[in-house]
Amino acid sequence: MLNKVNISPGRQKLIVYLVLTVLTLAVFWQVNQYDFVNFDDDIYVTQNSHVQSGITPEGFRWAFSITYADWWMPLLRLSFLLDYQLYGLNAGGYHLTNLILHILSALLLFWLFNRMTGSIWKSAFVAALFALHPLHVESVAWIAERKDTLSAFFWMLTLCLYVYYTEKPIIKRYLPVLLCFACALMSKPMVITLPVVMILLDYWPLDRLQSRKIVTNMPEIMSVSTNKEKQKNKSKKEALKKNIHPPSVQKLSEPRIAGIIPLWQLKEKIPFFILSAVIVIITLYSPNNRPPSFLPLGVRIANAPVAFVTYLVKTFWPHDMAVFYPFPEQIPLWQFLGAFLLIILISASVIITIKRLPYLFTGWLWFSIIIAPVIGIIQISGYAMADRYYYLPSIGLAVMMAWGTPDLLKKWKHRKEILLTSSALSILCLSIITWTQVGYWQNSITLFDHTLKVTDNNWYIYYNRGAAYCGLGNYNQVIDDCTRAIEIKPGYAEAYNNRGYAYYGLGNYRQAIKDLNRAIEIKPGYAEAYNNRGVAYNGFGNYSQAIEDYGRAVEIKPGYVNAYYNRGLVYLNQADNISSCRDARKACGLGNCKLLEAANTRGLCR
Repeated sequence: MLNKVNISPGRQKLIVYLVLTVLTLAVFWQVNQYDFVNFDDDIYVTQNSHVQSGITPEGFRWAFSITYADWWMPLLRLSFLLDYQLYGLNAGGYHLTNLILHILSALLLFWLFNRMTGSIWKSAFVAALFALHPLHVESVAWIAERKDTLSAFFWMLTLCLYVYYTEKPIIKRYLPVLLCFACALMSKPMVITLPVVMILLDYWPLDRLQSRKIVTNMPEIMSVSTNKEKQKNKSKKEALKKNIHPPSVQKLSEPRIAGIIPLWQLKEKIPFFILSAVIVIITLYSPNNRPPSFLPLGVRIANAPVAFVTYLVKTFWPHDMAVFYPFPEQIPLWQFLGAFLLIILISASVIITIKRLPYLFTGWLWFSIIIAPVIGIIQISGYAMADRYYYLPSIGLAVMMAWGTPDLLKKWKHRKEILLTSSALSILCLSIITWTQVGYWQNSITLFDHTLKVTDNNWYIYYNRGAAYCGLGNYNQVIDDCTRAIEIKPGYAEAYNNRGYAYYGLGNYRQAIKDLNRAIEIKPGYAEAYNNRGVAYNGFGNYSQAIEDYGRAVEIKPGYVNAYYNRGLVYLNQADNISSCRDARKACGLGNCKLLEAANTRGLCR
């Protein structure tokens, strides 16, 4: 359309960059005023003493440590160290970093597909869906999900550099691709599928899956696609002179996937697969990275196709988005079979049309392969599905829509006008829904209230909302929420622990001890419950039992700063200055120096 008003391709691309940036800023800018949420933000930032020590040599060592209780994501940790150095605990700065990374990823995505296909507006549509789809709000508005925006940035940069490398395959262009992929892996392990995506792009739109024997007089590492048209034209001229149709010309013009991938293509990807394998080993065999409880394999298998199809449905009808989707108590057989058959039907259709519509094959496999590791069969969390898992896979569906819809409407009159209008309306509607969804991330309470409205029996969110109210001192609401969580999920030790703490806050020490006893009975190695029971016993006046519980807490969790602090405080009140100073020094070494400073003021620990 813009070509008719004589706007050059260069200016068209500039318009796309500007519109993408401005529209994404407009939709997401409100996060700049939002707070942290007590849903992993505490683990990553607000209660993380490593992050709050800023950029130091010790901070760098911690960032690359494999033993810290989380996935190995050193670049994610380094980004939080940098944010703390810049913003302290001003949440708006952390949100702004997420938003900047998201915008940069969208712009790189546009560059990537425009470079590969030369189609400005189809590429713009793909980038716009990525930038503005409501299911991507979680990845952008949740500070703890920096892992998504950071890994996506390096994912896009890796593919952009890869396309640049394919245009002239030389080692100095290859090494930056490998480096960026390593950075993506160190941001989030989910990007292990990127080498497979490279092969998909080799098939379409790069069309590199050709046998190198077909092309003669080519440098050892030259891409077949760079000379494809010249070779094709030359073959055609020779064929016309001989009045024959050369089979080699026809074979060269068709993408290959089958036979399938030339050996030289696989060799090119070997270092990428090795890096992916290393990350898989670190991730699966780290003792700190286990879900709290494993669900039966049958439940996970039944949930997988249903979750897969739910992502597809929410692509076109984004509704009832939540920060936590619990596994359903049971999945009807018709849902499982219907979802499974739909996946098979779409996959078969894509394969049947592979030669005529290669972009459908690439887009469908892009979505399916990237989402497969987090579909729930291999359990890495208690989520039935998650909006953030859709962040990178969604690009494959956007490609299918961007290139498939024009082909579907190619016989329609006024096709371009219809496409332009429908695309603009779709983006506008998605932007409005996204802006609304972003609003729910204002703070913990607004986020959890919304989640409880759109999900059923969400024990985990009742528990987390109770924890949020606990921080606000609303202990009655804590008791209500934790009681509801226990009703939904009997034997929920964490809910008993929080409810016990709330009873303590209301001065009901007997009931607090009763709930904390139950938490310890369910989960014997529960250090936090021992610490809280020690607090309750201290309030009850049973100091010896309090000291015993604090000791048990630090025995289970040697770096438990609060337990050392609390025990030191009891010792101090009992006039056991030696023991108090010992615990105060230990707590100070772990980041809490209040007791040591107070003892020094009284001349006890000098």
